[in-house]
Formats: sequence, structure tokens, C-alpha cells
Amino acid sequence: MKKYLTLLEKVMEEGVDKPDRTGVGARSIFGLQEKYDMEDGFPAVTTKKLFFDSVKAELIWFISGSGDIKDLQEMDCHIWDANVNADYWKDKRRHKTDAGRVYGVQWRRWKTPEGETIDQLKKAIEMIKKRPHSRRNMVSAWNPGELDKQVLPPCHSFFQFYVVGEKLSLQMYQRSCDMFLGVPFNIASYSLLLHMVAQVTDYRPGEFIHTMGDAHIYRNHFEQVKEQLSRKPKKLPELKLNSEIKDIDDFSMEDIELMGYNHHPAIRAKMAV
Repeated sequence: MKKYLTLLEKVMEEGVDKPDRTGVGARSIFGLQEKYDMEDGFPAVTTKKLFFDSVKAELIWFISGSGDIKDLQEMDCHIWDANVNADYWKDKRRHKTDAGRVYGVQWRRWKTPEGETIDQLKKAIEMIKKRPHSRRNMVSAWNPGELDKQVLPPCHSFFQFYVVGEKLSLQMYQRSCDMFLGVPFNIASYSLLLHMVAQVTDYRPGEFIHTMGDAHIYRNHFEQVKEQLSRKPKKLPELKLNSEIKDIDDFSMEDIELMGYNHHPAIRAKMAV
């Protein structure tokens, strides 16, 4: 994951210090892109520990179409708890574990003006199978009409599939990129989604292309970033999926395994909420 470290260095050295919504302050660059070829190994950061069980749980939660973090908590994942319990959301939520119409809800139950719902992910998978070279094969979580019904507007806003030969690639646009805490998680999550969709459509996973808008490092993460940049990356692990799964809705935690994941110790940092 030298590519990721290079991005961290770029933001630290060339970024501009700006205020932000959280009040913490951040160093920011607008417009970055990196490509991760799945043949090089699974892009799990090795210069600190990636909590891959949380990556798996959150993605399975998204795919399920749920907006209730109780379903996430049942997989022993609590990464959304702080946001759902934040003061600004308490008056809007329907119940204590409601995150609103967030990622998975938009992926699987996008509302039309006529009151119908669209399963964007299902349509995307069908299109990969039937019209693999379509340039319209996209899934969007950014729904301007429902931003006030989400605990947070989606950071990773939309993604697009692309087929060449026997390989399926995925590009994701992320409007807001927490480079230290969030981005390693996002890289792993969308690379995992690429592998899962490739398997159920009978393609090989190609590249995950990560296109970033506001790429930033929070001021209270500077020391942690310096520590991470001092570490030498290790060999990338391999991803193993249960080969019997042929439907995107059938994946469970036990069907996904990271093999040979060697990493440096975790580096703790506080999430800006």
C-alpha cells in the first residue's frame, strides 16, 4: 500500500489548512485519484491494522438495504454508533438505531417521484450480465431530495462498473475523504464489493479506481500520520470468497476471509463527528 502512503505524504506536504464542519480543522487537497489492481493483492493497508471484520459487516449491511444500525451491531460492528447518537440527529431519527436513508437504502430502495422504488445494485448486476459495455452502469447514494433524511450525507457518493475482456473494474467518487481513518476503510470496502460483484457476474476483479474530491487529514491526526509514514509496507494479503455464492444477497461474514494479512500495530485516533 505504498500508493496510499504517497497520498498521505502529498496531503501533508501540499495541502492547505482549512476550517471544517467538525471544528477540528484539516489539511486538504481537492482532486486526487489512485488505482489498485486486484492482481497485486487485496489493498488492505499494512502500515497499521485494518479492522477488516468491520469492513465486511458494514458492506453486508449496505448490500442488505438497511438503514438501521441494529443490524450492523448484530455483526459486532459499532462504527456508526457515534454518528447516530450525535445531538444533531437525535431529533430527526425515528428510533434510537435509525441512521435514516443512508447508503444501502439508496442502493437498494431509491424512491422515484411516483412512489416506486429502484434496486440500483440489482439493476447494475443485471446490466453487467446483459449489457457489460454500457456506460450507464452506475449506483448513486447521493440523493439530493433525501439528504436531510440521512444521519450524514454520503461521503462515497456513487460508483460505476466497467468491463474489459474477462475483467470487471469499479470506480468510486468520494466527495469527502478522511485520509487517515476513513480512506483505508473505503479502499478495502469497495475493493471487496468489486470482488463480490465480479464473482456473481462471472468476471475476474480488475481495478478499483478511487477518485477523491476533498482529501483531508484532520489536525488531530497529524502525529498519527507521521508515525504511519515512518513504517515500511508489508506484502498485500489475498481475499478469499466462498466460491459457491452466486447471489449478491447471499454473502455472510463467514463467506469472506482475508488470507496472509500481516500488518503493523494499530494506530488509534479520534473520529471527527
